[in-house]
Amino acid sequence: MDKFPSVNVLGGPLAPCSTAPVTGFYRDGHCNTCEADHGSHTVCAVMTAEFLAYSKYVGNDLSTPLPAFHFPGLKPGDRWCLCASRFLQAAEEGCAPLVHLEATHGRALEVVPLVVLKAHAAPAD
Repeated sequence: MDKFPSVNVLGGPLAPCSTAPVTGFYRDGHCNTCEADHGSHTVCAVMTAEFLAYSKYVGNDLSTPLPAFHFPGLKPGDRWCLCASRFLQAAEEGCAPLVHLEATHGRALEVVPLVVLKAHAAPAD
């Protein structure tokens, strides 16, 4: 699985998203991606209670721990490499989480327009 270049949506180097909990398609803390990542886990999102409830409602429960998969369950404030299409869906429904642009992979732009990502930008660290 060859990774796509680690470039963020702003054209700079891809910053880490989270190592606590560890996230990313490769579980390397970055929203890196490759052809095998069919969900395009490329948007570094900050979880909110509203988004976690929405995600569970639409069939992707991110808040319940799954110890068998070493998944602790997410809580508000956690950063997570979210599927680009799920982010866009949440944005269209008015409940998208904030996004760390420097940690969001450039391939997210294949699904989500930059203007939408910027409209949900988290404050810079």
